[in-house]
Amino acid sequence: MSIRSERPVSPEQIHAALSALAAEPEPDQKKRPEGSQEEHRLHLLGRLLAKTELEITAATRLIEEEEIEDVLETLLGWWEQLGANPDLALNVLTNRLQRTAVQVSEPEAEELPPGREAAFAAVMTAVYALGAQLHADRGDEEGTRHALSGAEEALIDILQGMHELRVAMGDAAGPMGEGDG
Repeated sequence: MSIRSERPVSPEQIHAALSALAAEPEPDQKKRPEGSQEEHRLHLLGRLLAKTELEITAATRLIEEEEIEDVLETLLGWWEQLGANPDLALNVLTNRLQRTAVQVSEPEAEELPPGREAAFAAVMTAVYALGAQLHADRGDEEGTRHALSGAEEALIDILQGMHELRVAMGDAAGPMGEGDG
């Protein structure tokens, strides 16, 4: 399965899309004296993705009972664009989860607060679980075991992070394991 399109979107096309959305980056003569080149493509796609996510967020109602309708409407558009390729859909979903994990983890932070650590582990649990299923579907027992181990470790991290947050709030005593008996 190839997920690369036959004609990849060029940096110029991405610039045009950003410009149409009033989100074109300022020209930077120091970093990009020749303008956007092929090596800037992923960076520009990231900007376009952020702009799209911001547009969806702004258009999504925050009223709980109607919010699911907005999510389903954007998901319908996503499915229509993606087509009927379950492997590609899983790849896109896994990629999105990995981006989410990096965003949750605050890469510049030396240490995460326990709630964010637990949230990071929760996202990684999903990544590993999807990976485990993908390996299992392919008959790759070793890959399945490896992914399941990652998911199990991440689940432990979720529980530890949640417990640390409870300790910080005064709802639980000491490190996990103390007084549990």
